Amino acid sequence: MKSFRLNKILFLFFPAFISAEVIAQQNWTHNVRIAGHPLSSDNVDSIIKSASETFVYGIEVDNDITGRYESFIDPEEKLKTIREITKKAHSVNNKTFVYIAGLECITSDAENKEHTFFKDHPDWVQRDIDGRPAMFGGNDAFWIDEGDEDVWISPYAPEWRKIYMQRVREIAATGIDGIYVDIPYWMTHFEGWENTWASFDDYTAAAFKQETGLNARKDIQLGNYDDPGFIKWINFRIQTLTDFMEEIDRNIKEVNPDCNTIAEIYPGIGEEAVRVGADVYQMYDVVDVIAHEYSEGEYYASDRAPLDWYNFIIGMHTFRAFAEDKASWMLSYSWFENKKVKPADAIKSLFASQLFSGTNMWDVKGYVMSGTNDIETRKIVYEWVSKYEDIFYSQRIPLQPVSIYFSDITRNYFSKDFIESYRGFLNLLIHSQIESQIVTPRTVEKLSPAILILPDVKCLSKDEINVFKRLAEKGTKFIITGETGKYNENREEGKSSAIEEIFEKTNNKNYIYVQSCPGKNYSQIINSDLNTYFFENRTSNRIDEAKKELLSLLNKSASYLPKLKIQAPIDIIASYSVSDENIYIYLTNVKGLCESCNSNDKSIKKIKIFYDESLGNEDVSILPFLGKETKLEVTRDEQEFSFIIPEINRGMVVIINK
Repeated sequence: MKSFRLNKILFLFFPAFISAEVIAQQNWTHNVRIAGHPLSSDNVDSIIKSASETFVYGIEVDNDITGRYESFIDPEEKLKTIREITKKAHSVNNKTFVYIAGLECITSDAENKEHTFFKDHPDWVQRDIDGRPAMFGGNDAFWIDEGDEDVWISPYAPEWRKIYMQRVREIAATGIDGIYVDIPYWMTHFEGWENTWASFDDYTAAAFKQETGLNARKDIQLGNYDDPGFIKWINFRIQTLTDFMEEIDRNIKEVNPDCNTIAEIYPGIGEEAVRVGADVYQMYDVVDVIAHEYSEGEYYASDRAPLDWYNFIIGMHTFRAFAEDKASWMLSYSWFENKKVKPADAIKSLFASQLFSGTNMWDVKGYVMSGTNDIETRKIVYEWVSKYEDIFYSQRIPLQPVSIYFSDITRNYFSKDFIESYRGFLNLLIHSQIESQIVTPRTVEKLSPAILILPDVKCLSKDEINVFKRLAEKGTKFIITGETGKYNENREEGKSSAIEEIFEKTNNKNYIYVQSCPGKNYSQIINSDLNTYFFENRTSNRIDEAKKELLSLLNKSASYLPKLKIQAPIDIIASYSVSDENIYIYLTNVKGLCESCNSNDKSIKKIKIFYDESLGNEDVSILPFLGKETKLEVTRDEQEFSFIIPEINRGMVVIINK
């Protein structure tokens, strides 16, 4: 169903901010095109040569000083190699960063060694509530060889932490451009450990006791969100890993202020972040970059269904909102043993989704961190991106968005309800061709949204309520759904509702309350209907009705005629950015990305865009993914311009000159 007619319904915004501030100089982390490499003293030159030939900018190298017991004890040989690769990367104007493990350490051939990590330091290792140590072998993960000992360490083990931070300082002193810390997690992701809510080692238990007065082994009911002790345990675990990364960053910067702290995090925006304790929202505040080892639905881009592509892209947009002015890297996987899909096509689809979402690409082979599924495709894409990197990686400033609130604490305590509502609203706005903007507790007040949707935000702190009061007084229109504000930041029920606190006590009418959450309802609809639309070319009346209901809700909230309208089917995801010179529209074609969609022609044809003359002039060009910039013919009708895009394959940037 075309969206142009529906988009003409009126809803209120503040005047659009269309004169962007001068974009601050961004550091190198925003422009990377990454490839990974195992590092040894005899392959330094070949790494540099390969990077130069394939337009890699941002060379990942891996000799893992902290994650191998031998080099954890004696790092000098590996430090020497890091110095060498750094010097040679800088000589060709490239950047390099080195991998280190976070809380994992492997001792090779452990059975035949007198000294291993666990044999020497069993008290340093994480444990489940029954005292079982987090120690594993070759059958537990692909990166652990047969006969190796793999342990996961308590961040509260003081002697280990002291040595670890010393190794971090020594690595930073080599002049390396970044230190990449791999998955700083509590052990809850190997088979049999998923529901342990570890760790209950002596050091961690003592730290929790000191902070809360509770005995972690006796005073909390694991997995019971109604238990105040378990809520404290959740918060303690998240804060612990955030503090750990902050200490790493502090040690790095004391030695080398130009060295970036990079955290690799696997969980996305849902419940898994709470379980492993690595919350990307919190961690973005204490590191320079996060590399997201992230997927939705199928693990590989070649296998991903349409609904999962939408949720994958929503995840990336969420990461960008968390990051603010920092970069977001994507360690995602394109292809593995899918005989129906060419590796080159899967790489292009994955890269297009990332690039148009404003995140940085990382090409790997299969499911590891190095290699490539198709070296020629990497070269083609990386060369093309190097020519247009400013268009994709400059700060993105929205045009006239409807804002959606991401509540970190609600996600922590009511993950399923919140994510269903949050993603449902975003999908609904995307499918309605309405610009959206994700805001967080850190950004909501400074962004001062015109319309702000609270998607079943069950938990609100006093600070958040006060911020919302100020925004409401300034004219922000709120759409509030579900049980928003029923609980505080500690999951305790309040004496009065958030609506009463923010609006009724001040007699402010700038809100609409919807008890049955449209976002959650829409998630249920598209879980059933969306893939059918793509796979069987069958429209959904329920999707169309939900879009109408959303626009009716926005109309009741306020009234405004968008100055830019897109006439396109739900296949197209549009996002916007405004600079002093141009308006950029980033168009992603989900059908074009979907390698699993059985269609001979995945292009979307004859998309029409209308814009008010106050936004720009008749100078419009398009930049197709992997194509060249070309001018479009623009038609003028009274005070409005319009043009037609003949065809979009995987993606396209529209550039309207102001």
